[in-house]
Amino acid sequence: MYANSSEDPAGTDRPSLPDRRFAAQRGCERLLSGNRPQSLRERLATLALAGEHVYDLDRRPDQYGDGVVRTLERRVADLLGTEDAAFFPTGTMAQQVALRIHAEAAGLRTVATHPLGHTDQHERHALGALTGLRSVWPTIAPRLPTVDELRSFDEPYAAMILELPLREAGFVLPEWADLAAVAAVVREEHGAALHLDGARLWESVFHLGRSLPEVAALADSVYVSFYKTLGGISGAALAGPAAFVRTAKAWRHRYGGQLFQQWPFALAALTGLDRELPYLERYVKHARTVSEALAAAVSGVPGARVHPAPPHTHQFQLWLPYAPAELEEAGLGLAEDTKVGLFGSWREHGLPGLAMTEVTVAAEALDWTPAEIGESVAAFLDRLPRQRA
Repeated sequence: MYANSSEDPAGTDRPSLPDRRFAAQRGCERLLSGNRPQSLRERLATLALAGEHVYDLDRRPDQYGDGVVRTLERRVADLLGTEDAAFFPTGTMAQQVALRIHAEAAGLRTVATHPLGHTDQHERHALGALTGLRSVWPTIAPRLPTVDELRSFDEPYAAMILELPLREAGFVLPEWADLAAVAAVVREEHGAALHLDGARLWESVFHLGRSLPEVAALADSVYVSFYKTLGGISGAALAGPAAFVRTAKAWRHRYGGQLFQQWPFALAALTGLDRELPYLERYVKHARTVSEALAAAVSGVPGARVHPAPPHTHQFQLWLPYAPAELEEAGLGLAEDTKVGLFGSWREHGLPGLAMTEVTVAAEALDWTPAEIGESVAAFLDRLPRQRA
């Protein structure tokens, strides 16, 4: 099973945690969070079947971004109401390129970010290492900056990046009026560009109460992901004015993103747009039901918390006062023994002994009732060690 000894340092036949989680979730009859994982064979079969409905599979594969990739770019531009869009193999590359373009246009090497955002948390300081840009933080609060914070900010910046929603803070979003006011300060009062980190923009429109084009119109450029919500294989897009996108494609080539063929990524993204976008509003609405039921089910556990309440999207955090390994074992054991899967992975968050999981309400969760959630969570909690005094 193991390709090398580093995967199983003890030399046993025990599956790794990711393999065990995959098998347990794949074998579940019901899942509360996330989607049922597929094997490679199943993924290929699904892509071939669903792809028939979004693209002519008898056409030749793409070459350096034409064909199905170009079809995807036009689809994204239409959805966002922008002049054009460019496909990127990763969101990390897309956002590096976007901020670099804005910085060079302004003649400044400073960009405003958030310490909990993608560029600061998950990209190994690529802004500084690759582009020579310096991040400044208008706020360190676990939310997006306010108008007052921006107006009192005393450092010039070429562009500001706003992550919608701010994932590490709990998938939190501002109200529409606040977002529009922040955008106006950035662009009109500070004379900077506004870039939207819209990795999960698709599901943000319901809390904001505006369409995708209305949200995108607040900004000078927008990034969207094709796998985080849409279930694609990988990939992202940068959208904005035609001149911006032309420059982005030039930098995409320089950064190594001009792959010879990317048709599996593009085809999976197109099928994801068709499959998931029509259901996102239902997911977001049902997330409120799920979060309320979870909060009630863990109310007797000291320190347990659902955040935010209510959720702003179809994703939110659940915090419990246990070590991640204890929670992982309880959840996997429940899934293996009863074929009911509740949560994904857990990670320590803040204080030792306090762990957090991200709950994603998707198609598998739509038929769960509050009573069923309460019963299953009680069974999960029964598998955890007794609380120590």
